[in-house]
Amino acid sequence: MAKLPRKRLGEILQAVLAVLEEHPDGLQARRVIQEVEHRLPPTPFEQSEYPSTPGVRRFDQIVRFTTIAPVKAGWLVKSKGQWILTDEGREAGKRFHDPLELAREASRLYQTWRRSQPEDPATSLEDTSSPASATSALEAAEETAWLEVEQYLQGMNPYEFQELVAALLRAMGYHIAWVSPPGPDQGLDILAYTDPLGAVGPRIKVQVKRRTDKVNVDGLRAFMALLGAQDVGIFIATGGFTSEAQREVRSQENRRISLIDLQRFFDLWVEHYSKVQEDDQQRLPLKAVQFLAPREY
Repeated sequence: MAKLPRKRLGEILQAVLAVLEEHPDGLQARRVIQEVEHRLPPTPFEQSEYPSTPGVRRFDQIVRFTTIAPVKAGWLVKSKGQWILTDEGREAGKRFHDPLELAREASRLYQTWRRSQPEDPATSLEDTSSPASATSALEAAEETAWLEVEQYLQGMNPYEFQELVAALLRAMGYHIAWVSPPGPDQGLDILAYTDPLGAVGPRIKVQVKRRTDKVNVDGLRAFMALLGAQDVGIFIATGGFTSEAQREVRSQENRRISLIDLQRFFDLWVEHYSKVQEDDQQRLPLKAVQFLAPREY
């Protein structure tokens, strides 16, 4: 089995941390790998393909499973192909300038995590053909699937996405009273209730923004101005929300507001998909594909 020197793994990890340090909101894994390759050109061995999987370059997989230990150490968080540097990871990048020491610390924290698990598989993270590579392969497949979903949703007509949101709310048991037709909506896109007549429970006001940039605090406050004392607000934005907008929501004591970004929306769609009306399912049709789940290493 081919192994990489620990120092080389440390150099790769060091480059990953440096790239993510420059992107506080995180970066897609493929972009991270591209940036790492630009800073740290692959060796001939890393440029080669796996004999059993032609077309799969070793370097891409090596970068992916080099991050397994940092994830267990709490240095990185991964979500749908997005890699995000934590405060602990930022501190580790500043503390360990020697790539060998960085790799040793990641390995030490990984071994501490592994000993806490019910089983203790004998796996080396320096082994580029170890079972840990199954984890990185599955991660790559999940990322590819999410990118396709993300591009599909971001490419939707705003009014089609609005109808998709209404379909989800119906599947969640809410009763849709009104969906804004094309044209000016004054900030309100969907009006819903918890019962068919709107006689019980709060009135639910929904704003939907299908765009790539984040909603800032001014955009949030404009929506909040539409909410009465008994209203519940749901703000769905495919580009997400700035940290200032999120803090504004957390500071509210008298207004009930939920912020939903694209990933959270998709998770809700998957969770309630079986209850979505058949016609509405075609707005975002899904098909489950079963993978053999790799063990945690």
